[in-house]
Parts: sequence; structure tokens; C-alpha cells
Amino acid sequence: MMHGSDGSESFRNDRRTKRVGALGLFVVAVVTGGCGYTLTGQGSFLPEYVETIGVPLFENQTTIFEVEQTLTEQVRSEFIGRGQYRVTATGTGVDALLSGTINSVTITPATFSAAQQASQYVFNVTAAIEFRDLTTNEILWENPALTFSDVYEVATGAGGAIDASVFFGQQSNMIERIASDFAETVVSSILEAF
Repeated sequence: MMHGSDGSESFRNDRRTKRVGALGLFVVAVVTGGCGYTLTGQGSFLPEYVETIGVPLFENQTTIFEVEQTLTEQVRSEFIGRGQYRVTATGTGVDALLSGTINSVTITPATFSAAQQASQYVFNVTAAIEFRDLTTNEILWENPALTFSDVYEVATGAGGAIDASVFFGQQSNMIERIASDFAETVVSSILEAF
């Protein structure tokens, strides 16, 4: 009986020690929270002299009409939303240049309803992106095969099939969402690279 009591007391002490330790880690995290760290999406490793970024229209290697316009415009908006940079549609008279080529866009079914119709689709956009410092002519960030992929719910016709070019021609709200997510991925990759 005495042995069981000692084990119970030891268990309570272990739990109390873990709680105190967790509380201590929390306090340390709160106290050191302002020591030079920034929130995700706010940081930048770019040189201080980079103030103006050129983002000319991406090249479109796909059969999807005007997809490059939507994606380029969203990337520009994402840079502007960071509040630190002037963004222009030209590649001249700027400190840094972001160029891109949209190589492919695919849409494939991800989940199906009880009626065997696709209810969610995986969107894949593959692009070559290069971000160059025009002062030093140095590539600051590049990804020749950046793949953006995400799952979206889409209403489809009776067959459940969807064609990428038809989709991009008719589903403007969804295109904006995909383009916005793509732009956030690209800009975050550039500004938060380690």
C-alpha cells in the first residue's frame, strides 16, 4: 500500500514538473518574442537598395488563354500588399526584376461524390520563376520548375469532367483565388528565402 502511494505521489510530481516546464517555455517565448523576429509574410532578405521591382507579363507556354495575365497581376498585387516596394509592369528602370514562364496548368479530380462525380479538383501550375538584382546582375532567387498545387471545390456538369481551358474561361472567381494563392507562394518564396 505504501509503495502505491509513493508511485502516485511521484506521478503527480512529474505532472507538476511538466506543467511548470511548459509554463516556463511559454514565458520564455513571450519574453523573447520581440527579439528581432518577424511574422511570417512580413520578412525580407532582399538588399535594402531594392525599392522598385519590375514584374513584366509572364510568358504563357500553355493553351490556356490569358492565364499569364491573371497570374502576373496577382503577383504584382502580392508584392504591393507587402507595402515595402514599388511595383511596375516594365523591366527597365527598376532595382530588381521578376520574370516568369507558365509552363503548364492541369486540373485533375481529387474526390468524388456518391454519384461518382468529381467534387474537388487538384490544380497544378508549373512555372519557371527568376528574381534578379539588376544592380549586381545576380539572381537572388529562382525556381525553374516551381509547382503550385492545391485542391478546390468546383461545380461541374453532368459528366464531372473539366477542361482547363474551359474552366479558366468561365470560372473567374475560382481563377482569382488560384492566382492569389499562387502569387502568395511565389512572393513568400522570394521574400522569405533562407
